Amino acid sequence: MKWHNPFSRLSVWYFSKKTLPYWGIILLDCLSLLFSGLVVYALNNGLVPTASVFWHLSLTLVVCLVPYLVGFRLFHTYSGIIRYSSFVDLQRVGFATLFGVACVVAFQELTDFSPWLVYIRKRDIVLSSLLAMSLMWATRVFVKYLYVTTFHASHAKRVFILGVRKGGVSLAKSLQTQDPVRYVLAGFVSDEAGVRDRVLMGVRVHPFDENLPETMRRERARVLFVSPLLGDTLRDRPELVSRLVDSGVKILVVPEAREWDGRSGLSHTVLREVEIEDLLPRDKIEVDMEAIGRQLTGRRILITGAAGSIGSEIVRQVARFGPGRLVLVDQAETPLHDVRLWMARLWPALECHTIVGDIRVRERMESIFAAFRPDYVFHAAAYKHVPMMEDNPGESVRNNIEGTRVVADLSVRYGTRKFVMVSTDKAVNPTNVMGCSKRICEIYVQSLDKAVKEGRVPGATRFVTTRFGNVLGSNGSVIPLFREQIRRGGPVTVTHKDIIRYFMLIPEACKLVLEAGTMGEGGEIFVFDMGKPVRIVDLAERMIRLSGAKGVRIEFTGLRDGEKLYEEVLNDQETTLPTFHPKIKIARVREYDYDEVCRQVDELVRSAATESDMEIVRRMKAMVPEFKSQHSVYEALDK
Repeated sequence: MKWHNPFSRLSVWYFSKKTLPYWGIILLDCLSLLFSGLVVYALNNGLVPTASVFWHLSLTLVVCLVPYLVGFRLFHTYSGIIRYSSFVDLQRVGFATLFGVACVVAFQELTDFSPWLVYIRKRDIVLSSLLAMSLMWATRVFVKYLYVTTFHASHAKRVFILGVRKGGVSLAKSLQTQDPVRYVLAGFVSDEAGVRDRVLMGVRVHPFDENLPETMRRERARVLFVSPLLGDTLRDRPELVSRLVDSGVKILVVPEAREWDGRSGLSHTVLREVEIEDLLPRDKIEVDMEAIGRQLTGRRILITGAAGSIGSEIVRQVARFGPGRLVLVDQAETPLHDVRLWMARLWPALECHTIVGDIRVRERMESIFAAFRPDYVFHAAAYKHVPMMEDNPGESVRNNIEGTRVVADLSVRYGTRKFVMVSTDKAVNPTNVMGCSKRICEIYVQSLDKAVKEGRVPGATRFVTTRFGNVLGSNGSVIPLFREQIRRGGPVTVTHKDIIRYFMLIPEACKLVLEAGTMGEGGEIFVFDMGKPVRIVDLAERMIRLSGAKGVRIEFTGLRDGEKLYEEVLNDQETTLPTFHPKIKIARVREYDYDEVCRQVDELVRSAATESDMEIVRRMKAMVPEFKSQHSVYEALDK
């Protein structure tokens, strides 16, 4: 606008101050009342008569200001900041003005004006009050508009908001109350045909189509806010997201962990930059957390591996249900101390015991079970890195298999109601030592569950296994590795151009673990629907584009020992049955005799202590015939 520039210097001077003093706001409002009174009197009586009584008229108007000032005090019209004025502030001005005009009219009715005051008709008092109220409203609206269009715009980044419903509008409103100012609304974006090219909150609604990067460039907007519940819109349009990123647009989203009820205010300050986890194709998982809470509230719960990626998230989710006692076990002292600190901060009233201990040491674990007698055990402790376990099969046996047996046996002995084991899709047709060790863990707890049910082992514990693939952002997973490699300038290392993996968010995976664990009857292996597989090279390329880094190349290093091109969720001979949740299936697997399994595990554990790596793996293959090594020295055992 042509008249915009003359105000720029004045607005920068004014808006660079913190706030206008309250007496300044009162003075502006009083001047509006005086001016309005003079204008109305002049319109009704002419300019010459008005000039002849100007000083007496001004004195009359000043006397009439008294009840208006009382109204300003009663309704606190001066307490707000004009540049942030809202409908509530305009309401206060209206009520204060109505109070003032009512008092002046009543005063005229009940008393005679002093002879040195100019008589003003009641109609003129009402008209001048309405004019003054309009001026006070206009002042606030104009100052706010000037703030948004000059000072605000010159110091802030222009943004588009994806979403025109409550979430998007709530984000837009939060921009109006920023201090200091960081963003100014330049437009909305929507894929709803009915609202395109409409005007909302003074800006246009643009279509979410291939022209969006050009539209944002034309509107000088370099940031896109994504309102809640529209993350799937980004996942469904990966090409458009790539074009936005390539054009220099920063995308900010609402964190997954934040839950929004659709009614309360939502601030832009909770947004974070979009990450690859937000863009991977997956379906949102809904879990009946209330039903889980009814099972766990007030119970004694033990979690092994409580400092790990999965274990610590299970801790967070279980803590929300108010268990009677929470016992957290891990051998990693520093990460467990971190868990201890945030538990004390977030749930200070919850009885929580953080215990440094090794699940392989039966005496240590028995003292824990004897002291706390848990109702539920969530067993997440395990060695999980495939290359490490290929080099250390004895440790895989001792920690994963023997450690699981120790915790499972103690669960039966001390009357645990439910034992929930976290397994992996690498246990299906395993091609590496880690996957085979987890399959043996599955076999052991299933055979123990069957023996308990048949009365061959005294007890009442029910054993449930949950099996799923990679979780996004877990310790040591590919995404943090790629992120660090990109930060260093590359190269980003991918083992094979055709390798694919399934991914799931850690909170969603843990919700499914809790639901399967609490609802299972025992003996089941629950398999999670992991959605669509992702090519790792595509993942790397998208992460590089999102980072904005230039010249970062991808390097193929070859499959690692024991690594598959793709992960399976079910054995070829296995079938699945539906369950209480569409994302959870039950794998039908071969049953094993508990006594025979115990004999084989005993031999395996002794082998881990005394025999070579090759002999240890040979025994593992004898116990799990479908274990066929790939890209490993142990392939010689399969010939």
